[in-house]
Amino acid sequence: MKQENLRLTGVERHFDEDEIIVSKTDPKGRITYANDVFLRISGYSEAGLLGQPHSIIRHPDMPRCVFALMWDTIAKGREIFAYVINRAANGDHYWVLANVTPTFNPDGTIRGYHSNRRKPRREAITAAAGLYRQLRAEEDALQNRRDGMARGSATLMDLLKSQGVDYDQFVFAL
Repeated sequence: MKQENLRLTGVERHFDEDEIIVSKTDPKGRITYANDVFLRISGYSEAGLLGQPHSIIRHPDMPRCVFALMWDTIAKGREIFAYVINRAANGDHYWVLANVTPTFNPDGTIRGYHSNRRKPRREAITAAAGLYRQLRAEEDALQNRRDGMARGSATLMDLLKSQGVDYDQFVFAL
């Protein structure tokens, strides 16, 4: 079954506070490493993940504009933190507080990305879920996906501006 057609179960998966989900990707976002916690929580085998785009675990409730911000940030060589809802292989979901950082070659070019994901606080999940519903509604309000993502991005940037914070400050305040 294709991941985008996978039925959502509505069941949330959990991992312990002392566990860290770790993955590495190449510059195009294809998974090159997944630790045992990632395999267990995502429900994929190592063979089922390696070489796949990291978007294999993308949950449809996750706003595209947040991923666009993430890719823009890490492509510039900076790290980013974000709350992310992911989809497991069977349609369950799980929330993470992700820290994504570029990995550099000796010449300073980006050779890939490293992501550490921790268990988020329940209050932060509630806040992020509410924001993500709003952003997805903005994205889905337009037929053209690119225009929808631009609208979601504008909504997010307007929110950050109104609060006088950048994205990382916003995330850490949740």
